[in-house]
Parts: sequence; C-alpha cells; structure tokens
Amino acid sequence: MQYACYQKKIVLKGRKRGVYLVTAEIMAQARDLIQSIRTGVCFLFLMHTSASLSINENADPTVREDMNSIMHNLVPDSSNYRHNYEGDDDMPAHALSTLAGCSLTIPISGGTLALGTWQGIHLLEYRHFGGDREIMVTVQGAAAK
Repeated sequence: MQYACYQKKIVLKGRKRGVYLVTAEIMAQARDLIQSIRTGVCFLFLMHTSASLSINENADPTVREDMNSIMHNLVPDSSNYRHNYEGDDDMPAHALSTLAGCSLTIPISGGTLALGTWQGIHLLEYRHFGGDREIMVTVQGAAAK
C-alpha cells in the first residue's frame, strides 16, 4: 500500500448572503484529488474569516433557508460593533465564522467522499456579497493506484 498526499486550491464563485449546497462544485474542481485516494481523509479549509463550511441536510432547501435565518438571528447585523470598516455585516460575519468554523474533515472511501445519504457540504456566506471564496483541499491516505 502506498501513501499519498495531495493539495489543491479551488475557488467558489462569489454569491450573496445565504447558505449554499456546494458539494457538486467542490467535487467538480477536486474530483482528481479525491479519486487519487482509495481510503483516507479529505480536509477542506475555507481561507476566509467571514464565511463557514458545514455539513448538513442536502435534500430539502428549506433547511438552508432556516439555517441562514438562525445564524443571523444569533448574530444580527449592527452598526454598534467597533469593527465595522466594511459595513454593518462585517463584524457579525467574523463572529459567525468563528462559531460555525472554516474547515471540514471528511472520510474518503473507495475514491469518493464518504458522506451520508442526506449529507451535503454547505457554504455559509455571511456578507451581503462576500466575493469569491478560496478553499484549500488536502487529501491523504492510501493511494488509489
């Protein structure tokens, strides 16, 4: 068995505030890396401080709508924060990113992400418009070939 480790930076196009199912986008850009590992781990690291990654329900879009509402009820936009250089959504975006996190660890089995039937990878965008989001994808484990 041969060990392998690969890394690649991918980009998700910018979008407005909301919760987005991005599993297919990530797979489209990182399929080669993921398929190069038979059994191992995929690390996804979002290289930003105003958005998050999470794993959640992938079938019903109302889950994403509710998650967006919940997050912004937890930390509402406000001009009362001291850190507001980029607008009233600036500091709340940093706080929400800290609460939800910017990285995921997903098992790889048989060269595919071992997600449950109803699981998908979500981008939680906290800015009114956050711009393109970079994700560093690192895979490691037993090589597929």
